[in-house]
Amino acid sequence: MTITRLSIFPLPGALLFPGMHLPLHIFEPRYRAMISDAMARDRRIGMVQPRPNVPAQPDKPLLFDIGCVGKIAEFEASEDGRYNLILEGLSLFRIVRELDVPTAFRQVEAELLPAPSEPEILSLSRRSALESESRAFADSQGYAVDWDAVTRLDDAALVNGIAQIAPFDVAAKQAMLEADGIEDRAELIIQLMQFFGRHDGEDSVTLQ
Repeated sequence: MTITRLSIFPLPGALLFPGMHLPLHIFEPRYRAMISDAMARDRRIGMVQPRPNVPAQPDKPLLFDIGCVGKIAEFEASEDGRYNLILEGLSLFRIVRELDVPTAFRQVEAELLPAPSEPEILSLSRRSALESESRAFADSQGYAVDWDAVTRLDDAALVNGIAQIAPFDVAAKQAMLEADGIEDRAELIIQLMQFFGRHDGEDSVTLQ
């Protein structure tokens, strides 16, 4: 078991997977301080979602246990003190405990979860079903997609990329993050897209 200390960025709806990238615009003072601290150390922060509809302090929401460590791969500071950056996913983690720290941003001890020992591959039938359902979903929502580029993605990039950008609610996003491998994650995405397609006019899918 590998335990590490992480500064965390609780952000609903924002998923990051190992090997994927996530653009962020940082403007709150406490998170600007967090990024400055990370840049002076190892460039790592932990992305994790707050738990929805759970009573907590307004500025300290309860968190899901599972998140993803990201390394700041690209960094740009604006004249007004805001940051634009791109995180590269390194490893999923499980929060062990939150630390009592004097910083405005939160810090935790976290267990880094092991990565698959071999590249994850979808079955041909699952890949076909995911691409088909994604086309139907994109058409129903009016999204413009470069399908030639999509077909060139490897299985993990396709599944995890969809999970990151899909307009589902926090609980659904977390379920995708915690799915046991890309085969199960792809099946969950298909189910959510089918559900969403039958509920026109809603802004997001709610997973009970």
